[in-house]
Amino acid sequence: MAPWPELENAQPNPNKYLEGVTSQQPTTTEKGKETNKNDTGSPVTKIELLPSNSTVALIEEPTQVADPWDLPELRDTGIKWSERDTKGKILCVFQGIGKFILLLGFLYFFVCSLDVLSSAFQLAGGKVAGQFFSNNSIMSNPVAGMVIGVLVTVLVQSSSTSSSIVVSMVASSLLSVRAAIPIIMGANIGTSITNTIVALMQAGDRNEFRRAFAGATVHDFFNWLSVLVLLPLEAATHYLETLTDLVVETFHFKNGEDAPALLKVITDPFTKLIIQLDKKVISQIAMNDEAAINKSLIKIWCKTLTNVTQMNVTVPSPENCTSPSLCWSNDLYTWTIKNVTSKENIAKCQHIFVNSNLPDIVVGTILLLVSLLVLCGCLIMIVKLLGSVLRGQVAIVIKKTLNTDFPFPFAWVTGYLAILVGAGMTFVVQSSSVFTSAMTPLIGIGVISIERAYPLTLGSNIGTTTTAILAALASPGNTLRSSLQIALCHFFFNISGIMLWYPIPFTRLPIRLAKGLGIVSSKYRWFAIFYLIFFFFLIPLAVFGLSLAGWPVLVGVGVPIIFVILLVVVLNLLQSRCPRILPGRLQNWNFLPLWMHSLKPWDDLISLFAGCCQNRCCLCCRLCCRTCCLLCGCPPCCRCSGCCQNLEEEPELPIKVPEAFDNVAMSREAPDGPPQAQGEAGGTRSVTSSTAL
Repeated sequence: MAPWPELENAQPNPNKYLEGVTSQQPTTTEKGKETNKNDTGSPVTKIELLPSNSTVALIEEPTQVADPWDLPELRDTGIKWSERDTKGKILCVFQGIGKFILLLGFLYFFVCSLDVLSSAFQLAGGKVAGQFFSNNSIMSNPVAGMVIGVLVTVLVQSSSTSSSIVVSMVASSLLSVRAAIPIIMGANIGTSITNTIVALMQAGDRNEFRRAFAGATVHDFFNWLSVLVLLPLEAATHYLETLTDLVVETFHFKNGEDAPALLKVITDPFTKLIIQLDKKVISQIAMNDEAAINKSLIKIWCKTLTNVTQMNVTVPSPENCTSPSLCWSNDLYTWTIKNVTSKENIAKCQHIFVNSNLPDIVVGTILLLVSLLVLCGCLIMIVKLLGSVLRGQVAIVIKKTLNTDFPFPFAWVTGYLAILVGAGMTFVVQSSSVFTSAMTPLIGIGVISIERAYPLTLGSNIGTTTTAILAALASPGNTLRSSLQIALCHFFFNISGIMLWYPIPFTRLPIRLAKGLGIVSSKYRWFAIFYLIFFFFLIPLAVFGLSLAGWPVLVGVGVPIIFVILLVVVLNLLQSRCPRILPGRLQNWNFLPLWMHSLKPWDDLISLFAGCCQNRCCLCCRLCCRTCCLLCGCPPCCRCSGCCQNLEEEPELPIKVPEAFDNVAMSREAPDGPPQAQGEAGGTRSVTSSTAL
């Protein structure tokens, strides 16, 4: 009988799971053996059995999954400061100064490219945006007014431009304040597309893209949720109109100075060399000025002189004279003296397209492509520079400063302080798009968390409204009241949204929605582009088209769709919270086709077309060959076999099982059995991946 096998308390070595990883462990003496000699002098081996404590867990405990939203550690992989010599320290200081100067330079061109991008959108779609406003019959519909605000702001890439158009129309009595409030709400939504576009530039790294896209879309969800709640409330009670009218009547505002242009002073000298626009043309189109339809938005003359002279003019009758003393007539005509205003062009503007005869749409397309290219390049360089600068102790200090709360009794104050910081920074740069777009790469590389970016974004919403209030105070007397009331409507709308979605942690729904969208978009990156097109173009255009057909059509189509969406949301909540109260069929969505409740089939379809584009066939041949391959299996004799990508079968990766998982007593062969394979030496045995799993 064979002796009892020796058992070792071997712990599983994770390095033995994969081939090619060698682990050097010191050989230990066998435990449990004591060698003594009997009376005859022959050695006798005493075997002491160890306690039967198995080192193999019969039930594998679930491993803790790392939180994908934890901020990464920005470790310094370079040489430590204490290990550098004098020359190395001086060189390191100069490198830091150079990186800081480069960072400021790329940030400057990044902001300038955002300004040029706005001008490009205005050239490409400014006249269309003005025509949206010219249809006054639709403006009485609050939903149509809201989507018009979204579309116009997306087309001109500036909520300030769309708000100024609304102010001009209200001052000219073409639009009432009640009808203008939904447009301001839509403009608040449309302005958040800029930082979402910026987040797309970080799609190369999935982790960075997940954080950056979630940080950008938290602004979108806040605006959409605020509109979904406050637009029906405003349509029913008109609380914003009443509140702002009371404020304007209580405080007798007077005309003041214009808002300080802090950032424009730095960027205008460069951007004015590229393009300058005459933004009055869009306002004139919105106010049904037919002469402005054929005007170009490109500004030609920057310096003009207006002369007022008295001239003798003819009038039909003496009643048309300016005064009886300045009126005389002869046998044929009646004459009078009138002031005639003439405009004289003195100096042309100094930008690239001043002497070009290209139409606005062509210039807008050129600037759009160039500005997007510069924006992408600057953003990539900013992310690289920040990643090289924010390391080691610097990263620790910055992350602790930005993401740490105050001590326990005052922890709630931290978020409200972040709102004030966001409002102040936005007031300095005078653009919420610039502030949130500059914050997006910081969220992507993990310097700012989503929870801290949310109050900063809410503060930027308030900061951009304070700039509009100061601009309204600088308006002339005839437009002061209307422009100030609209600016206050924008301000109180954002304050109402913050009161809805921030004070109670449970109501911070935009953070959870943005994180969910970030996870989906990082897995299926094409879904981010679909989200932009669907929410900022297709939905507003569909609602606008239904509004043109009339209010009954909009209600008849919109109410069933909203009911289905609410039903899906309620079922999702019940399935995740308490599925037992639902019937067995409704406890999951498996009763629906896969393409209706999963993005995997759509991803396969997009991957199919993307794979077609990588082959060397022409487009129509490629599509036909793909269809043929799917139908006939693509044998080698088929002419389409050259277009198919035959995926090679990946070799099966042998997995080594550690000694603790290999029961020696059970696997040891009998003495007369065949010897074990040499490949299973070292206490491990090669198994296939399916066996190991």
